[in-house]
Amino acid sequence: MPASPSSSAQAAREALAVRLAHLMRDAGVSGRELSSRCRWHPAKTSRILHAKAVPSDADIRAWCTACGADEQVDDLIAVARAVESMYMEWRRLHRHGMRRVQEDVLTRNAAARLCRAYTSNVIPGFFQTAPYAEALMHAITDFQGTPDDVTQAVAARLARSRYLYQGGHRFVVLLEEWVLHSRIGTVETMAGRLQHLFTVMPLPSVSLGIIPQAAQRTVWPLEAFYLYDDRHTVVETLTAGIHVRQPRELADYARAFTRLSGMAVHGHAARALIRAALESLG
Repeated sequence: MPASPSSSAQAAREALAVRLAHLMRDAGVSGRELSSRCRWHPAKTSRILHAKAVPSDADIRAWCTACGADEQVDDLIAVARAVESMYMEWRRLHRHGMRRVQEDVLTRNAAARLCRAYTSNVIPGFFQTAPYAEALMHAITDFQGTPDDVTQAVAARLARSRYLYQGGHRFVVLLEEWVLHSRIGTVETMAGRLQHLFTVMPLPSVSLGIIPQAAQRTVWPLEAFYLYDDRHTVVETLTAGIHVRQPRELADYARAFTRLSGMAVHGHAARALIRAALESLG
């Protein structure tokens, strides 16, 4: 089972740090000497070597020059950029609003033949209604203190639903039952999003399973994650989206999804849980 959603990103940071340490060792340069040559505080060198920080392009150029290894600049910059793209903080991504991020996810959905989604917090974007998406995004914007472009972001998010109706795309979704009861927006908003699940469930492109709260767990509740084909997994935490591409970890998430599927109910049993959530609204 996946031990940590950030393990791929951390492993990549550590691998980059090892390469930079090897440059120092090959050049016979100490950490203090490298810091002096790069004209920055030794604490910065320590953070990079201990994989606590990812060096910028300028940092890598200075590091390589200090070690007499300018020929490695381009390769190390490419590695560092790949590392940085694995762990993307929401505040950084949303610094100009959420629309751009939603458009990026739309592109990801367009490219994937199969999307397997497990959510333990909210309804997946491609199943959301406009009022629900708006209420959720207002809450996110308020929490993060980022610019409010909710109207544009909602439009971009809802555009994903087109792939439910187009050929060539398959969505296999697992929801924890408590997601059905988690109140975001008004009672009318809640009722609308639950009714919408009844609308999408019969679609040939959709498989919806719900994990009952009383189910015997073979896998503990996890962070929400989305598997795109067998090449890419996105794990969503409070502070960041984590992109997993290592084959071993991709296999872990696929195995977790299979086990979670075994706990879920489908068809009439799933509809009964949705109906119960609707009735609980009064």
